[in-house]
Amino acid sequence: MVNGKQIRVYLVDGTPGGLLTAEIMNWTGHVVAAPRSDIADLLARDEVRRTGVYVLLGDDAESLSPSGKAVYVGEGDDIAVRLRQHARPEKAGGKDFWDRVVILTSKDANVTKAHARYLEARLIGAATAARRATVVNGTAPVPIHLPEADISDMEYYLSQVHIVLPVLGITEFRPTRAASTAEASLGSANSAAGRTSPTFHFEVPRYGISATAQEIDGEFTVLEGSIARANWISTSRHRGYQQQHTTLIADGTLRTEDRGLARFTQDVVFSSSSAAAAVVAGRSANGRTSWVDPVSGINFGEWQSRGIRDEIFEATPAADQGLS
Repeated sequence: MVNGKQIRVYLVDGTPGGLLTAEIMNWTGHVVAAPRSDIADLLARDEVRRTGVYVLLGDDAESLSPSGKAVYVGEGDDIAVRLRQHARPEKAGGKDFWDRVVILTSKDANVTKAHARYLEARLIGAATAARRATVVNGTAPVPIHLPEADISDMEYYLSQVHIVLPVLGITEFRPTRAASTAEASLGSANSAAGRTSPTFHFEVPRYGISATAQEIDGEFTVLEGSIARANWISTSRHRGYQQQHTTLIADGTLRTEDRGLARFTQDVVFSSSSAAAAVVAGRSANGRTSWVDPVSGINFGEWQSRGIRDEIFEATPAADQGLS
């Protein structure tokens, strides 16, 4: 039986880029998200006067993450008070980097100050472990001690948050590989193990290139320790891939080594298997055929199409397939 979820997203002003609310059926949590330009409308809502957690999101020119994104997690008895402070110019004590805010509260108002502090610490840990954005919090607090029943409630709350946020396009808290026990302790309240592909390999022995990758919960991820080419060798196509390769070298995510090679110092999520293959090879590459599962011998494209190919050929007459 599929463990499905129904998420209700309400666009308050009818536009996808404006203020919105999100809920999961049978969950007491409540999510509100808004661009910074709608901060006045957000502050007029009842939810922001509750106890809860808020997340500030934006781009940061000084970000050390490959994505160039930054995130700040905070909590408050009255979130509106904290948001007014952060909305000030930086020279007046505010924060300039953020352009979107997400508020996490409860419909039944049962989230207490202690609960909010626990959630804040766990979300900071999740963002730090995911390494998708620079966490600009000055400290990384340890989750405070709560009664066992309260911890169970808050961990369930977090598991729902980790489902809702990616649906809203917020991936800064998603782990880049299937959660292990150690990673779970750092903040992954939901495991991607059920949505993880085999480990695919891309090797060019002649040049010493040897990389591994997995599709994890719908995202193509090159794993830490993979060996790539240190220099981009093609100038004819895919300048975007070249720029990504250059950025990863510059920020140390790809650490240069001997023989013109570079090593991935962390897991890196790519927009596609071809983007990953291009960065590894230092040139354009077809990711669907380059990445191969050494156990089964099938490539990534064949793995994606598993279970449908026979169906297609059975349903399509040979004459229509263009077969000789």
